[in-house]
Amino acid sequence: MTEDDLFLWLEDVEGERALGWVREQNARSLADLEADPRYQGLYETALQIITAEDRIAYPRFLGEGIANFWQDGSHVRGVWRRTTPASYRQPAPDWHTILDLDALAAKEGKNWVMAGTEMLPPDDRRCMVGLSDGGKDASEWREFDTASGAFVAGGFFLPEGKQSATWLDDSTLLVGRDWGPGTITASGYPFIVKSWRRGAPLDAAEEIFRGAAADVSVGAGVLRDPDGTVRGVTLTRAVDFFSSERFLLTGAGPVKLPLPGKASIVAFVSGQLVVSIEEEWAWRGHTFPSGALISLGLAACLADVAAVEPLLVYAPGPRETIEGAAATRSRLLVAIYRNVQGRAVVYRFAAGAWQATPLPLPDQASVQLVAASKHDDGAFLDVAGFLQPNTLYYADLAVDQAEPVKSMPARFDGSKAVVEQFDAVSKDGTAVPYFVVRPREMAFDDSAPTLLYGYGGFQVSMNPGYSGALGKSWIEPGGVYVVANIRGGGEFGPGWHQAALKEHRQRAFDDFIAVAEDLIRRKVTSPRRLGIMGGSNGGLLMGAMLTQRPELFRAIVIQVPLLDMLRFHKLLAGASWMAEYGDPDNPEEAVFLKRISPYHNLREGVAYPEPFFLTSTKDDRVHPGHARKMAAKMAAMGLPFLYYENIDGGHAAAANLKERARRNALEFTYLFRKLVD
Repeated sequence: MTEDDLFLWLEDVEGERALGWVREQNARSLADLEADPRYQGLYETALQIITAEDRIAYPRFLGEGIANFWQDGSHVRGVWRRTTPASYRQPAPDWHTILDLDALAAKEGKNWVMAGTEMLPPDDRRCMVGLSDGGKDASEWREFDTASGAFVAGGFFLPEGKQSATWLDDSTLLVGRDWGPGTITASGYPFIVKSWRRGAPLDAAEEIFRGAAADVSVGAGVLRDPDGTVRGVTLTRAVDFFSSERFLLTGAGPVKLPLPGKASIVAFVSGQLVVSIEEEWAWRGHTFPSGALISLGLAACLADVAAVEPLLVYAPGPRETIEGAAATRSRLLVAIYRNVQGRAVVYRFAAGAWQATPLPLPDQASVQLVAASKHDDGAFLDVAGFLQPNTLYYADLAVDQAEPVKSMPARFDGSKAVVEQFDAVSKDGTAVPYFVVRPREMAFDDSAPTLLYGYGGFQVSMNPGYSGALGKSWIEPGGVYVVANIRGGGEFGPGWHQAALKEHRQRAFDDFIAVAEDLIRRKVTSPRRLGIMGGSNGGLLMGAMLTQRPELFRAIVIQVPLLDMLRFHKLLAGASWMAEYGDPDNPEEAVFLKRISPYHNLREGVAYPEPFFLTSTKDDRVHPGHARKMAAKMAAMGLPFLYYENIDGGHAAAANLKERARRNALEFTYLFRKLVD
C-alpha cells in the first residue's frame, strides 16, 4: 500500500472512519485552543463586532425600492428585508421583512444559508430564492413572491444541485442543471441549458443549448432594456475556467460572438454589450490590449456578427486594472485600480462613442461597486481602507456626483497605526507590492508579531479593506498586518495573473517569500514573530510555504486548502481548475504539479512549524480531504499540527455569524500563542 492509498479513505466526506478521525482531531485541537484564557475574549469581541446593530445595511435595488440581507445576534442566518429609498437614507430605516431565514430553518429543520436570488425585472416581484443546507455550493431553488413574502404555491422548484436559473419571462426559466446521467461535466456543473415553461414537469423542459462533458459549465443570460423588454439571450460555454465561447440565441439558433476566449460580458447598457477582455484581441483592423473594456452593439451582432465593429471603453495602463463594471439605466460605472488603490469612472454612450467622467471619491482607498439601479442612474459604492471604516456612497451618475449616506463606526483604535506600501523584489527581479499596517511608533528591532496574508490566484485582487474583528484582535493590540499582492492575483490585470499559471505557479510562491524576507530585512519582524494566513488557493500557498520554507515562519493558518495537487482534479469542482494549475494526468504537467504539491513534499526529519488547518465537511468546492490527508500524513510522521473541521459552512467554513466568530477566535488564539508568547 502506497502512502497515497493509505489516506485515501479520508476523501470519503461522510464516511464513518473519516468522520471518526475528524472528531478525534477536532476534540484534541479545540480542547487545546478553547482552554486558552484569551479564546473567550476573542470570541466575544468577534461576535460583538460582526453582529453590531450599527453596521452598514448594504443595499440592493429591488424594483423601485431598497432591499438588504441582514444578520445579527437575533438573526444569525439572516433576514431579507425591504424599505423605500427615502427611508433607507434615515439613520433607522423602516424595514419590512421579506423572508426570515432563521424562522424558515427552524420550521423546516435545516441549517439554511441564503444562496442568492434571481429576480424577474423590472418590478422584481417574482424571484427564485436559492437555499443551501449548511453553506454548500449545491442549493435548491424555489419561486418566491417578494410582495406577499411567501413561496409561490405550485411555483417553480429546482431540487438541490449545482445549477443556474434565469428568468426569460414570467412563465419561463432558462435552467442549467443535472438532467440525468451524462449531463454533468467532470467539474460537477451542467453543460446543457433548457427552457422550462410554467406548469410543465421539469423533465419536459426543452433543450436550447448544449456544451460538452469536457467543459467546465454552461449558462444562460438575458439582456433587457431598463423597462424589462427582452433584447437577447446569451449562452456561455466555459471551455475551461478562463476560456469561453459566447453565443447569442436567434431564431436560427445560437450565433457565436467574435470574442477572444478569455473575455467576459459584464454589462448591457444603451444597446451595447460591454465586455472585459483578458487577452490581446485583434478584430477587423482593431487591436485591443489585454485587460481592456470594450463594447459591441447588440443590434449589429444580431444583424451580421461578422461585421461588428468593437469600441474601446477603457484600456488600463501597466500598473492598473479594472476591478468591476455595472450598468444603470443609461450609464456604465467602472471601478479602476491604479497601484492597488481604487477610483470610479462614469461612462456615457453618445454619438457612437464612450465619454468618461471621474466620480469624486476619497483617494488611497478601495472602491467597490455595491448596487446599480435600472430604474434611474443611481448607484451605491463602498469606500474603505485598512484604517478607514467603510463608507457607503450614493452616486447620481446622471450628474456625476456622489455623496456619503452611511458610515460604519470605527471598530478599533487605528489612531496609533499607519499604512505603508512597499515593493519586494522577487526571485526573478519582479517588483511585488505589499501593504503594511503597523503601530506608528513601532521599533524596527525584529520583534513585532506580524501576520502576512496572501492569495495569488484566479485573477483575484487583494485590495485594501477594513476588518473590525482583525483590527480589534490584532492591530489595536500592536500587531502588524501585511497583505501581499503577489502574482496570480489580478492587481495589475490579466498579465499579472497569467504570469503564475500552471508551470509558473512557483512565481507566486517566490513573490510571497520575497515579501516575507523583505519584512525581515526591514527589521519589521523575524521568523520567530512571523505568521502567515491564506484560504482556498491561498491555502495551497500556505501549504507551499510550510513545505518550502519552514524556517521562515512560526505560525501558518491553512484555510479550506488545496494540498494534494496530483488528485485535486478528481475531487468535487477540482477539474474546473486545471486551467489554473495544470492537468495531473498529463505526465509533463504532473512533474511540476508534484514539485509544488504540499502533500507530496512533506519530508521526514524536517523541523516544521505547527500549522493550523481549518476546513468544512460540507465544503463541496474544495474537498476537505486535502486538509485531512495533509494533517494525517503529518500525524504519521509524528509532526505537530492543529485541526478544526466545521461540519457546516461550505467553502466559507462557517454557516452563520456564531460560527464565523468561533473561527476568528480560534485563529487569533493560535496566532497569539505562536507569535506573541
